[in-house]
Amino acid sequence: MTQERTFLIVKPEGVEQGHVGDIIERFEKHGFRVVALKLEQLSKELAKMQYKEHREKAFFDELISYMSSAPTVEIVIEGEDAITAVRSLVGEKDPKEAQPGTIRGDYGLDVMRNAIHASDSKASAKREVAIHFGNLTVN
Repeated sequence: MTQERTFLIVKPEGVEQGHVGDIIERFEKHGFRVVALKLEQLSKELAKMQYKEHREKAFFDELISYMSSAPTVEIVIEGEDAITAVRSLVGEKDPKEAQPGTIRGDYGLDVMRNAIHASDSKASAKREVAIHFGNLTVN
C-alpha cells in the first residue's frame, strides 16, 4: 500500500444540507488526513475546468450551472491507497445504486446532486488539485 493524495468536492447540496462535517469525519475515521480544505463558490469558468472531460455531453451546461450555483467545499486528503479507498467510501455515482453507508448512498439525491465528487485516478487527482490548490503536490 502507498500513501496517496486525492481530491474531493462536497457539492452544493451537501454543503447546504449541512453534511460537510460528517463527510470529513467519515474519511478521518478511516485514517485519512485532510491536507487542504476551502469553502468556495465555483465560478462557471472554474467549474468548466473541473469538469472539462464532460464538455461534449448533453448534461454539461446543467452540471456547470449546478456546480456554480452555491458554495462547495474542496478537500485534499491523504492516506493509504487514497484514490481507490475514497471511491469505495463515496459509493456509486447514482445514489439509487449506492450502498447504504456510503456518502452517496446516505446523502445523494440524484446522479448530479450526489453529494460529493472524488477523483477517479492519479492523473485526475493531480489535475484537480492543481485547479483548486495550485502547487500543492500529489504523490
